[in-house]
Amino acid sequence: MKKLLFLFAVMTASVTMAQDLPTNPEPGKCYVRCTTPDVYVNESITITTKPAYSVLKTVPATFKTVTERVLVKDESKTLRVVPAKWGTETISYVAKEGGNTLSITPASFNPSSETIEVKPAYAVWELGASAPDCASGNPDDCRYWCYKGYPAEFTTIQTQVLGADASVSKTPIGSRDASYKKTVLVSGPSVVETIIPAEYKEITKTVLDKDAYTTNVSVPAVTKTITKEVLKQKGGLTTWSEVECSLVQYQALPINWNLGSSTLTAEAKRIIDSRLMPILSQNPGVKLEIASHTDARGNNASNQSLSEKRAKSVADYLITKGVNSSLLVANGYGENKLKNRCKDGVSCTEREHAANRRTEFRLINN
Repeated sequence: MKKLLFLFAVMTASVTMAQDLPTNPEPGKCYVRCTTPDVYVNESITITTKPAYSVLKTVPATFKTVTERVLVKDESKTLRVVPAKWGTETISYVAKEGGNTLSITPASFNPSSETIEVKPAYAVWELGASAPDCASGNPDDCRYWCYKGYPAEFTTIQTQVLGADASVSKTPIGSRDASYKKTVLVSGPSVVETIIPAEYKEITKTVLDKDAYTTNVSVPAVTKTITKEVLKQKGGLTTWSEVECSLVQYQALPINWNLGSSTLTAEAKRIIDSRLMPILSQNPGVKLEIASHTDARGNNASNQSLSEKRAKSVADYLITKGVNSSLLVANGYGENKLKNRCKDGVSCTEREHAANRRTEFRLINN
């Protein structure tokens, strides 16, 4: 009874002066201060742990061997001259050309005559004698005029007419032919071409089949989805709650850790589910401490680190089960709180060392 009261006094001493003690506490009972916990919701966010990038890979050039027929001597020609061929030809020609002798026959005439009008026929007015019955005393008043015609006058002239005009008659003079010899070209000179064929040989060479190139491989971004707690509603101090007094003292959480490991086994998770989850559900708002210890063997710093990792593993598992992280305190004490004499330099049995390798829990005040 005294021990329980002492524990209660220790817990209440850690409370700030602004907080009241439980009202009407009953002797022999244990109390812890419960708070309305902060309400957190889990949010999943995806972060890029490694951005997308391109990987360039070079593909070396490839070559192949080919056989090729190549020209080693050009085609050429030889030329042979064929001389001209000549022949003889008799050419006839006129040595003396023929001509003519001319005989002239003079013109001849025949006698003729031609009558020519030397004076044309005509008519004139002529004054006649006075009329016998003229009553005028002037004889000129009774005279009359007559229009009298006279015949044409002709003369005959003796003439000659052309009987035959002058003419020329030709008498041919015969021509004289001759001939001479002429050398003539029967066929002209020529050049005969003879083709000298080109010369070839086969060579083997290495040619580029496909040049070197690069390939671009896109490496997608690496992302990681993490779950973080986001405060949805701020909690606060509520009332004192009665709990079993045994729960305010360290209770063993019988997890058998593998040597040097902080990984929870399936059996360890079953122990947590059956031992801690009911306590937390029956005491809502109560804060839980997980304390992990090691024995004194080994390096002090490594023992401290291992104990912290083991306590955190338990707390992390409870969080995955829906326990608010603000209600969990994970403490590693290493070899600082040995339960027996087995400190450094002291020879102990394996069973005595095992008593120090423990994980414990207790309810504590907020």
